[in-house]
Amino acid sequence: MKYIFRSLRWFLGQFIVFIDWITRPKKPKHTPERKSKLDAATANMALYQFNLCPFCVKTRRKVRKLGLEIETRDARNDPKWNTELVSEGGKYQVPCLRIMGENGEVQWMYESSTINDYLEQRFAQS
Repeated sequence: MKYIFRSLRWFLGQFIVFIDWITRPKKPKHTPERKSKLDAATANMALYQFNLCPFCVKTRRKVRKLGLEIETRDARNDPKWNTELVSEGGKYQVPCLRIMGENGEVQWMYESSTINDYLEQRFAQS
């Protein structure tokens, strides 16, 4: 029974990623000046995620829709990012946005809706 649920979850994950791929939002065209500012503002961010997680897909779509370049870190398949997420972030939950402030202080933000709201408020054009 365990293998049936695991297989079903894998299949649904593949389906979600496929639907995301065919309906992916276009990246906005930013002016070179705005692109430079966005890149500088997101250089200190990393998104810990799983490829097949629907909540991670939701967050990756928001990042793309806003035209942001945020490093994605596969916390499921890369032991380095897995360990860092748990030891520094405090829990094994994705998506998780790691934000390093100018003073070197690190903030770990969980929950796709919270992350998406933060990105929208901070980076959406008025």
